[in-house]
Amino acid sequence: MQDNATEVTAAGIARLAGVGRAAVSNWRRRHADFPRPVGGTETSPSFALAEVEAWLRKQGKLAEVPLRERVWQQLTGHPEGPVTALVHAGCALLLIHERPTDWLEAASGSDERLAAMLPGALDQVIALRFGVNGSRRVHRRRVAGGAGVVNSADAVNTAAGVNTPPDVNPPSAVNPPAAAHAAAPVHPAPPAHTAPAVHTPSGPQLLPSTPLLRGVAELAADRGARGTFEFLLGRYLDANPRQYTLTPAELAQLMAELAGPARTVLDPACGTGALPRAVDSRPDQELYVQDSAPGLAALTALRLALHSRATVRGAVGDSLRADAHPGLRADAVLCHPPFNERNWGHDELAYDPRWEYGFPARTESELAWVQHALARLADGGTAVLLMPPAAASRRSGRRIRADLLRRGALRAVVALPVGAAPPYNIPLHVWVLRRPGNPAAQPAQPEVLLVDTGRFAGEGRGGPDWQAVRGAVLDTWQAFARAEGLDERPGLARAVPVIELLDDDVDLSPARHLPPPATADGAEQLTAVRERLGETLRLAAALTPPPADPASPARWPLTTVGELARGGALTMRTGGNGGHARVPVLTDHDVLAGTAPSGSLPESDEEAVLTERGDIVVPVLGGGSVARVIDDATAGAVLGRNLVLLRPDPRALDPWFVAGFLRGTANNRQASSYASTATRLDVRRLQLPRLALHEQRCYGARFLALDEFERTLRQAGRLGEQLVRGMYDGLTDGTVTPE
Repeated sequence: MQDNATEVTAAGIARLAGVGRAAVSNWRRRHADFPRPVGGTETSPSFALAEVEAWLRKQGKLAEVPLRERVWQQLTGHPEGPVTALVHAGCALLLIHERPTDWLEAASGSDERLAAMLPGALDQVIALRFGVNGSRRVHRRRVAGGAGVVNSADAVNTAAGVNTPPDVNPPSAVNPPAAAHAAAPVHPAPPAHTAPAVHTPSGPQLLPSTPLLRGVAELAADRGARGTFEFLLGRYLDANPRQYTLTPAELAQLMAELAGPARTVLDPACGTGALPRAVDSRPDQELYVQDSAPGLAALTALRLALHSRATVRGAVGDSLRADAHPGLRADAVLCHPPFNERNWGHDELAYDPRWEYGFPARTESELAWVQHALARLADGGTAVLLMPPAAASRRSGRRIRADLLRRGALRAVVALPVGAAPPYNIPLHVWVLRRPGNPAAQPAQPEVLLVDTGRFAGEGRGGPDWQAVRGAVLDTWQAFARAEGLDERPGLARAVPVIELLDDDVDLSPARHLPPPATADGAEQLTAVRERLGETLRLAAALTPPPADPASPARWPLTTVGELARGGALTMRTGGNGGHARVPVLTDHDVLAGTAPSGSLPESDEEAVLTERGDIVVPVLGGGSVARVIDDATAGAVLGRNLVLLRPDPRALDPWFVAGFLRGTANNRQASSYASTATRLDVRRLQLPRLALHEQRCYGARFLALDEFERTLRQAGRLGEQLVRGMYDGLTDGTVTPE
């Protein structure tokens, strides 16, 4: 009965059956016994998952739903929404991870028995991992005009993203035990206007989730509790990319390494928890996280508890307006704050004691987060924040920047390459700050490290060369911190005296204070580029196709890619949402530009599609006539989104013959559909002539020659751009004379 509560959309049905959405629409029209909608809207109806599965099996269209797909559909179709489902799944996985025997005992009976037994078992695990007491207990609160009783249902609704009356205070029972306070006074009780991130759901709240929890447990038996939660959370975030601003794992790792080892770590705007997750885990560690979104705070706390043995102290609330850890003095603060927030609390926080370096202007929310981070540090502690580049130069923030410099709080500003993190079109900055300790230990002539890693930007959408960025930043930071100074590295890094920055603008943008890269050999480099360009142009001239002889249009018998796939002459695969660590991803941009695989996808348990030599890759968006044959250099890359891979049987099809005919303009036009803002290619409708294999190879050889000519022209274009750019730079900086 509870399983019927899980709903699935037409897109979900298509995914279960491995077909397109058009096929699902056809089934609804042609089959009178197709399940009736149980929810959704007239244009986007939803169906009961169990009824859909039964119908698909009856029609022979589905042998068995893959376990991970079934769990995912149960999660997305949960009556209370996917965030609540993820929180419940995370609680169950934490119990499985910490006390598997308790889970087995609770799960051995009916769904009702499971829902009734779980809260008691979860109470103990939550108290152990989150430093709180049983949150299911009824607690009292004072309201205007009297006292009332509030059940934990309100608390779990808050954690799961359900609206809760704003005047409900969290229970005092959720604070750490008194003994813990006595031993470690650094952990104050949360203020009354904040709430712990994770609460124990009640039995009635868990009952609709029991089929999901059983599926999650079965999945965890194969993938582990941590891997299962990462898979579900990653897939949910990937399905909702516009709702969340993610911190790339490589950037999070760099920021954690800049902060150094720490026993207590705070992230006051934790989001999905990428920053605290990157910290080296220690058994005696304490991770403090807070986020204004209740669902995110709960998911991050659960994620961290599954990831490490540290005690996780999560809280819900806006850290600027409702700081849950006002007495904390952490060893490190990591933060990716929201950018350009006008409504950050400027009016009500005018006299807040955190503004030691000046009251931030309404347009300087990022400098409010900087001072919040410094206020929560122990003396000598380090804070690392991701900042927009405007925060380093806006005039409205110059007085605060000046005071940060004078008092030795700002230690480094690192300019990242374009594409390092969202928004990907601007080069973000990383600020490294340290809470001043003993004034006598401050250097007589303080300096600030400025680093510009813009040279490591990657081509296209693949992101920067993270290995080079990490090496350059950590090398310069460690040398600066160790020697309290740094040999100048032109174009990359410089230790700038504070007095040099204290002008009218107090502009901290690294590029404005770094000497240009050494260009002593600039003329020689330009000569080498010019020689390579000449060789490439000569090669392009040799590869230019000969004049075409006129001929009448051919009247071949035609087939389609879809027919060839059904007949077994080729295999079709589509790009997915999961990748593997250290395996590059071939993106649609790489295919269109003819460049090497440059992308990345979140690591996932989903089976990735790996390219092989002789495969043909076709972009499905954009309206271009492009088909790329995979060579030895590209083989082994993960197939990215919006790409279709065709793997021909070499006994029936020549790959270059297939790729060449797929690029025909008329062929692409008849196989494309048009929306208001995009063109989508239906690869199955692309046509090929029926030719014998030896005839295919004749065409394939000609298409291969055209591909070599095209690649040579692209290389000539890149070398030409490099030569022109180098000449402009050389003429303007004096390393190349007009003569």
